[in-house]
Amino acid sequence: MTSSNQTKINLVDVLQQFSVQYIEQYQLLHKHLPLIEQDENWPSPCELTLSDDDTINPPPLSTQVFWRPTLIEKEKELNFDNVESALEIILHEDIKRYFTAQFSESLDASCEEGQLTLLFAWNEADFERLQENLIGHILMKRRLKQAETVFFAVTDEEDMIISVDNDSGAVWVERVGCKPHKKLAESLPQFIRTLIPRVS
Repeated sequence: MTSSNQTKINLVDVLQQFSVQYIEQYQLLHKHLPLIEQDENWPSPCELTLSDDDTINPPPLSTQVFWRPTLIEKEKELNFDNVESALEIILHEDIKRYFTAQFSESLDASCEEGQLTLLFAWNEADFERLQENLIGHILMKRRLKQAETVFFAVTDEEDMIISVDNDSGAVWVERVGCKPHKKLAESLPQFIRTLIPRVS
């Protein structure tokens, strides 16, 4: 097994572990799965019905549905080929694996540095929107003549994001429009392992 494949497996594993922990803590606190307002024009594989799990209680509002992070099926095979082609760049394998591992609402977490929110795509259309945002971010970095990074989380501080350095794969904190200023981990899998789910 190559180190690249090992990285893929490790990252998906730690993402799954974190997501399971998040849902377990949410259920302990609220006695049910997370709820979200249902939008018929914005469906997601994350949404559950009573037929999916007859042990869950009916939602308190008819406009709400239960949801949980859901692994992206192999046949969907989401990728960043169009982004890499448009920007003439090879994105770091960790960031590609992160955003193609699962569909999910944003998940709140805590680390030694403070509070953050992990970003994911809710559905395939959201994945396309995410790609557009990442293209905009990288173009901004190029315009400012800064090292290229790819964000995957936001923090509780305005304009502060958490990103992956595209060359090294290290995780950094950066203010939007500024150079990364504090390294949090050597890799994305290493960083995810340190996170604690934050449920309210």
